Amino acid sequence: MENKRIFIIGDIHGCLDMLKRLLDKIQWQPESDELIFLGDYIDRGPDPKGVVDYILSLSGEDSARIQCLIGNHEAIFMDYIKGKDRKLFLLNGGMNTLESYAFHKVENEEDLLPAEHKAFFNSLKAMVELDEYYVVHAGFRPGVEIDKQELDDMLWIRDPFIYSDYDFGKKVIFGHTPFYEPLIMENKIGIDTGAVYGNRLTCLELPEFRFHSVEA
Repeated sequence: MENKRIFIIGDIHGCLDMLKRLLDKIQWQPESDELIFLGDYIDRGPDPKGVVDYILSLSGEDSARIQCLIGNHEAIFMDYIKGKDRKLFLLNGGMNTLESYAFHKVENEEDLLPAEHKAFFNSLKAMVELDEYYVVHAGFRPGVEIDKQELDDMLWIRDPFIYSDYDFGKKVIFGHTPFYEPLIMENKIGIDTGAVYGNRLTCLELPEFRFHSVEA
């Protein structure tokens, strides 16, 4: 389709106001543009549930044009609900998410999520492949073929990926590790610019390769 734009949005972490302002700024057109979210919708920020509600409302306009990746924070939240690694979730800003979902009003953690939210978390993708890019939350393990990558690396990896000049076959667009400005390297582009830490929420527009951001 002519004039098709793809917007890839970095880690939101409950910063609903910033997400809304970013969508207004890029003037996303649901009938033609695509959105890819890099994960980490929840934890640390003021309105995790509101972020998921908002993305679901966007998906209702045209779900085929919105793809949502899983981040490490969604993974540990789902583990928490299943009763696993609860300390890990709480140590990573999870209390903000529990308060956002009014956890004190439910007796069982499995009843914490509305049905549409549970479906959302269960539908999140590990990665997206575009013509010239791979899109993933944290990155890939250098030296491992893409179809053999471990999900744990795709959600958590940092230094071995970031400091590698390994050619993955396509440039990798990722979030997870916050930078003050987008990281642009020969083999990778990092677009987590620390929205929840008082910096900016950033997205990358393709194919123009143009960055858009809003201040905290």
